[in-house]
Amino acid sequence: MKKPFKHALFCIAALCATIGTVSAAEPQSCMQVKMADPGWTDIDATNAMAGVVLKALGYKQSVSNLSVPITYQGLKKGQVDAFLGNWMPAQEADRKPYDADGSVVVIGPNLLGAKYTLAVPAYAYDAGLKDFNDIHRFAAALNNSIYGIEPGNDGNRLVLKMLKQSEFGLGEFKLVESSEQGELAQVERAYRSKEPIVFLAWEPHPMNMRFDLKYLNGGDDVFGPNFGGAIIYTVTRKGYSAECPNIGHLLTNLKFTLRGESEMMAAILDRHEQPDVAAAAWLRANPTAAKAWLEGVRTFDGRPAFAALARAAPPLRHGGFEEWVVSHKIPVGDSMAIAIDTIKTHGTFLFDGISIVIRGMVNGVTTVLRLLPAPLLIVAVAALAYALRRSWTLTAFVALALLFILNQGYWIATLETLSLVLVATLTSAAIGVPLGIAAAHRPRLFAALRPALDLMQTLPTFVYLIPTLVLFGLGVVPGLISTVIFALPAPIRLTHLGISSVPRPLIEAGEAFGATPTQLLWKIELPSAAATIIAGITQCIMLSLSMVVIAALVGAGGLGVPVVRALNSVQVGMGFEAGFTIVLLAIILDRISRPKERGASR
Repeated sequence: MKKPFKHALFCIAALCATIGTVSAAEPQSCMQVKMADPGWTDIDATNAMAGVVLKALGYKQSVSNLSVPITYQGLKKGQVDAFLGNWMPAQEADRKPYDADGSVVVIGPNLLGAKYTLAVPAYAYDAGLKDFNDIHRFAAALNNSIYGIEPGNDGNRLVLKMLKQSEFGLGEFKLVESSEQGELAQVERAYRSKEPIVFLAWEPHPMNMRFDLKYLNGGDDVFGPNFGGAIIYTVTRKGYSAECPNIGHLLTNLKFTLRGESEMMAAILDRHEQPDVAAAAWLRANPTAAKAWLEGVRTFDGRPAFAALARAAPPLRHGGFEEWVVSHKIPVGDSMAIAIDTIKTHGTFLFDGISIVIRGMVNGVTTVLRLLPAPLLIVAVAALAYALRRSWTLTAFVALALLFILNQGYWIATLETLSLVLVATLTSAAIGVPLGIAAAHRPRLFAALRPALDLMQTLPTFVYLIPTLVLFGLGVVPGLISTVIFALPAPIRLTHLGISSVPRPLIEAGEAFGATPTQLLWKIELPSAAATIIAGITQCIMLSLSMVVIAALVGAGGLGVPVVRALNSVQVGMGFEAGFTIVLLAIILDRISRPKERGASR
C-alpha cells in the first residue's frame, strides 16, 4: 500500500506544480513587449490588434518604426522582441544571416495567401500591359518609371536588381522610391487621369478594393510564383518564448486573414481611424478570432485571458472642462484636408501645367549637365571657381572633390541634386529679391510678411511635402516646391536687411542730384546692398541643399536617395559615401557663391 500511496502523492504534487506553472505570473521583464513596424499599414493593423489584446492582459506594448533590415538587427541585439511582418520569400535575404546564427526565431506563419509583385490599373492591363515583358513597350507612356515604396525595402531591392541587370529590357527604367502612402497617392493621380502606371502592390491591402488593378504575369523569377505568393511569419528574438512563455504562446496563436487585415487597413486608411481604435472595434465585431488567439493564454498575473479581454475597460475619458474642450475640437486638419481635396479636384489642369514647367526646367538642366563629359564639366567648374575667387587652393580643392565624387560613382546623382538646387535657388531669388526690395520700401508689407516668413522657417519641412505630394504627385516637382518654400525666407529677409541698411546720406545725395526712384534703386541701393543680397542667395543655396534628403522621400532623386536607402538598410559604407558627397558639394557651392570678404581685393 505504500508504493501506490507514494505514487498518488507524487501525481498530486506534479499536477499542482503544473497548475502553478500555467497560472503563475510572468517575470516583470516580460511586461513590456517591444515590437517593430516598417511603416506598412498591414503591420500597423496587426500590431494594433496585438496591442489591444496585450493591454487587456496586463502587458504594455511599445512599437518602434524601423525599416526591415534594422528590425532584424534590433531582434539580434534584443532591442526588439517580436516582428509580425516577415514577408517570405521577399525578405529571404534579410533574414538569412540571422537564421544562420540563430539570433532570430521563427514562431510560425500568421497569414497565408498574400501577394507581392508589380501591378497596373485594369485599363492599362486591357491596353496590353499584362506581363513583365510588356513594360518596356510602354516606356514613353510610363516615363521610364516604376513606383516603389520606402528606400531600402525588400521589394524595392528586387526591382532595382531587375533594372540593374536589364531584365525584360528595363535597363533604361528608374525606380521612384517614396513610401506606401506616397506610392498610393501617385497611383490615385494616374487612375484619375487614366494614365498607365506600374507600381509595387500587395494583398492584403485596401488598394485591392479601392482600385481596379491587375497583377502582372511573368515575374516569377523576380518575386516568386503565384504573383509573388507570400507567407507572412511571426519572428522573435532568440530565447524570447522561453523567457516569456505566455507571450510566446499568444504569438503562436496569432493568425490573421486577408479579409480581416483588409478591413482593418480600410478603417485606418479610408476612415482615418487610429489603429488602436480600429483594432478594438474589429475585435468586438469578431470575438471568435480573439477567442482562438487566447486559447491557453493567461493574463500577466495568471488569470484567464479571454475573460480579461471581455472585461477590458474602454479608454479613460476625462470629465469636465477637458472633455468639453476635446469634444469641441477646432477642425484645423479636416478643413485643410477638405481644402486640398477641393483644390486637387478643380485645379488639375493648373497643377499639371505647373508640373510640366518645373519638371521641364529641372530635367532640362540635368540633361545639359549630363551631355557635358565629366572631365570637361570638372574643368569648367574649377575654372569658374578661380575666376570668382582667384584662389589656386580653392580651384585645386574643387577639381579634386569633383574627381572624388566621380570616383565614388555618385556623379549622376550629384548632377540631379545640382539641378534641383540651381532651379530652386533661381526660383527663390527671382521671388525673394523683389519681395525683399518691396518690403524694405514699404514697412507695412514687411510687417504683413513677417508672420508668414516665420511660419515658413519654423514649420517642419515634412509638412510641406504632404500637400505638394497630393497636388503634384511623386517626383522632382513636390521636392522642388517644398525646397523653394523652405529656402525663400532667406533672400527675402537679407534683401530687406540690405536695402534697409543703405546709408541715408547716400539716398539723400542721389535725391539731391535728381535721381528717380528707379535710378536710386539701381545706382545706389542695389550696389550698396549687393553683399547682403548675395549672402541671402548663398544661404538659399545651402538651405536648398539641406532639403536633398527630405526631397528624396517624395521621389525627387539625387544624392538623398542613397542616404535614405543606406539608413533603411543599415549600409554604413553607402551612407558615409553619399553623405560625404553632399558635404563636398555643399562646400563647393558655398565657396563659389559666397560674397567676397571685405579687404579680400587688398
